[in-house]
Amino acid sequence: MEKGTFWGKSGEGAKGGSFGGKKENVQLRALSAVGILLVVAGHADFPVFDLGGLFPYYSFHVALFVFISGYFYEEEAQKAVGGYCKRKLWRLLLPYYIWNVFYGLFAGALRRGGFAVGQGIGWKTLLLEPFLGGHQFGWNFPAWFVPALFSVEMINLGMRKALEWLHLKKEWIILSVCLMMGIGTVWLAKGGHVWGYYKFPGRLLFMLPCFQMGHFYKSRLEKWDILPNGVYFAGVFALQLAIVFTNGGLAYSTVWCTGFANGPLTPYLTIVTGIALWLRVARILAPLLERLPFVEWVGRNTYGVMMHHILGFLAVKGILYGISVLTPWCGDFDKAAFLADVNYVYVPGGVEAFRWVYVFAGIGAAFLIQWCERRMLGRRGGADASSFRG
Repeated sequence: MEKGTFWGKSGEGAKGGSFGGKKENVQLRALSAVGILLVVAGHADFPVFDLGGLFPYYSFHVALFVFISGYFYEEEAQKAVGGYCKRKLWRLLLPYYIWNVFYGLFAGALRRGGFAVGQGIGWKTLLLEPFLGGHQFGWNFPAWFVPALFSVEMINLGMRKALEWLHLKKEWIILSVCLMMGIGTVWLAKGGHVWGYYKFPGRLLFMLPCFQMGHFYKSRLEKWDILPNGVYFAGVFALQLAIVFTNGGLAYSTVWCTGFANGPLTPYLTIVTGIALWLRVARILAPLLERLPFVEWVGRNTYGVMMHHILGFLAVKGILYGISVLTPWCGDFDKAAFLADVNYVYVPGGVEAFRWVYVFAGIGAAFLIQWCERRMLGRRGGADASSFRG
């Protein structure tokens, strides 16, 4: 997840496209838009895209963004390690830490107003907690992914440099070793051995195979991804149905390395099926993207949406709280939960369709913040969009 764009190769079918005269990977742009919509909908507790519970968001959506970053990893980085690391620091961590300071001040101001969300500002919450858990200030908790992705990318680079020195630079070896480490991490987590500070290396080892899947797909499998849509979807749905019928709950927590209810291989099976489903959907959407400006904008701004959508949720809940205080409506609004639980989502009258308001408000908050940022910095146009890229 970083500032930049998904510039890809031209002449690649659904992948090749043009925005503003520049060629880019339109399929992965669409996949990014789908992925961040799943994240926002998941935080709104709105399973509208999980196809009746068949593809739970929390069984693959974090892995999808790691997959995208791995897809865009270029081996030239191994020849310019310093430049690669500098670019990642500048595009991933620097914006994160700037916003972390903002959210620390924001959480402190709200605590003085009666909220009980987030910790106080200190060296640990500003510098260390982003890597340990990323939930230090509450209102930007989805952005825990940024330091984790940065760490995964650094591990990937170091591992590939070491294997290059040992003359073992074979993609199937890298993927197999990473997958074994990820499966081992799930096995340890199920046994209660991934706790406390161990959750930091645990989440990285769990995410690392997903990064390698993205690179392996691009370098080895993508050219063979040519099945007709009907056959492709039939296979994906058949495999997912088999997984659902032979396992318990499929959702789990990547950030905390918990909730693994099945065998240690099952999470990676659901990662493969979930990504496979939406990767093909993104290919179908790709030719339409220029006529879907909302989806195109979301795909370009996944960093901002990830960072700020909880503010949009807060705005909606603040309005509903005001309505509950000033009018007879929304009488069942839970003030205590509003003030203490960042994940509290109130739905007036139990009307589930209202959760769309949260989804659009979350994305709208990112749009508004980006607009304000550009106004303050004197930027124009869309070249500065923030998105996931390896």
